[in-house]
Amino acid sequence: MIRYLARRLVTMAVTLLIISALVFVIIKLPPGDFLTNQIAELRSQGEAASVAKAQFLMQQYGLDRPVWEQYLRWIGLWPNPEGAFNGLLQGNWGWSFEYDRPVREVVGDALWLTLVVNLAVVIFVHLVSIPIAIYSATRQYSIGDYVATFIGYIGLATPSFLLALVMLFYANRWFGVSIGGLFDSAYAGQPWTWDKVRSLLAHLVVPTLVIGLGGTAAMIRRMRANLLDELGKQYVVTARAKGLPPTRALLKYPFRMSLNPFIADIGNLLPHLISGSVLVSLVLSLPTVGPILLAALKSQDQFLAGFILMFVAMLTVIGMLVSDLLLAWLDPRIRLGGGGR
Repeated sequence: MIRYLARRLVTMAVTLLIISALVFVIIKLPPGDFLTNQIAELRSQGEAASVAKAQFLMQQYGLDRPVWEQYLRWIGLWPNPEGAFNGLLQGNWGWSFEYDRPVREVVGDALWLTLVVNLAVVIFVHLVSIPIAIYSATRQYSIGDYVATFIGYIGLATPSFLLALVMLFYANRWFGVSIGGLFDSAYAGQPWTWDKVRSLLAHLVVPTLVIGLGGTAAMIRRMRANLLDELGKQYVVTARAKGLPPTRALLKYPFRMSLNPFIADIGNLLPHLISGSVLVSLVLSLPTVGPILLAALKSQDQFLAGFILMFVAMLTVIGMLVSDLLLAWLDPRIRLGGGGR
């Protein structure tokens, strides 16, 4: 196990290094950058002081240097003008030129609020979809099965952003309240208190329902199909013939084996929730990293966009490691090592 973890950690580090190079190259592909465009605009307006500041930032962050040197400075493998290494590897996430603040300050609260929203969505999806899928699979072609199937189709066919717009409209029309954001307006910019936490928990209900509806519907359909496949196998028939109680015969092996595809998807789950909830975050005014990433890409704010993309990549590789370890623990047929005796 220790050798496997060491090997995987090295592989993860190499993978993140390759992803960082790809992210940086893709961000640099469009001509110009935020500061270059800003300098051109300031020069057209004749603001010499602002132009001097922008040029200083370009020199400070090496934007006037070759692309390969900019990349090495960004990740922290090339010394800055003061001779010190200062980049992602040293915890310096760069400077957001659009917000004129360090990236750490721009994404500080948004990062953990994104994780809170996504964690709530993951819990909601599993708590709702697994019982419904088990009921639907064990009572195939019953009225409950048809109802679950119909709800699943509705959930898959309904765009999340459209559902968010509908809920915003009717909440305001029927109740006269706004369900956008993650806090009441009185707590915006205020320090964390127990009242603010309660406001957060109350406002989590709507985005959790909106973002999680599609995932819940998809998981019900997949879980039902996997469980039906397992229930038809010979070992289940043998277990029932030997008198094993129905609940134990269901949960001991068929249910565990049907979870394998979902555990294997953990590595893609969190990044998919972040990328797939950008429109919902815009509609509901959620202070998550999705809208920040979209604005950074549009304005070519390279350090801000690069860090968020690397954050998503880090979630992916960590999720892959967690899924592999859980699969080996859940399914005795899976081994961490590839060799056999």
